[in-house]
Amino acid sequence: MSRTDGGSRQGRARALASKLAEKPLVLVGMMGAGKTTVGRRIASRLGRQFVDSDEEIERAAQMSIPEIFEQRGEAEFRAGEMRVIARLLKEKDLVLATGGGAFVSPETRSLVKAEAVSVWLKADLDVLFERVSRRSNRPLLKTADPKATLEKLIADRYHIYAEADVTVVSRDVPQDNVASDVVNAVLHYLKNNQDKS
Repeated sequence: MSRTDGGSRQGRARALASKLAEKPLVLVGMMGAGKTTVGRRIASRLGRQFVDSDEEIERAAQMSIPEIFEQRGEAEFRAGEMRVIARLLKEKDLVLATGGGAFVSPETRSLVKAEAVSVWLKADLDVLFERVSRRSNRPLLKTADPKATLEKLIADRYHIYAEADVTVVSRDVPQDNVASDVVNAVLHYLKNNQDKS
């Protein structure tokens, strides 16, 4: 990368940090879309704190997400998830990566819409399946046919994720590129919204 690329990248990151003011930036989308990896890179560029809501839930519950699902069920997990996200959204200068089902909950979705700028990292089935197959800690994929389960989750959730403020395609490129796409897309979104107001 040339120095001018780096300079303009820093310039865009600074511009975005200033336009967001202190509003949280929330990443939503399916498991395996890259929310945590991309989120860390964006937070570093913006000089913000990065938080993964799943990690916060595990800390609050003092058990892993698969354990919460197993012992308390999905409904209890979602209720805890909403409480944790509501608390996190009160923090300033935050980049928050949410679990795949968080934005699907109407209560959590309306909280995010009211308090933050949301970005859907959208990935196709093959990219997602290749990524999630590397890890065995996905409670929703502990089924006889994980790929079919993932396909059904996509069918059920993509029209809901589409309600996010911004959509960025998460593809098989270095995650730094996707982070740049997010910075540019959110900057564009905020400029357009400012022009309208």
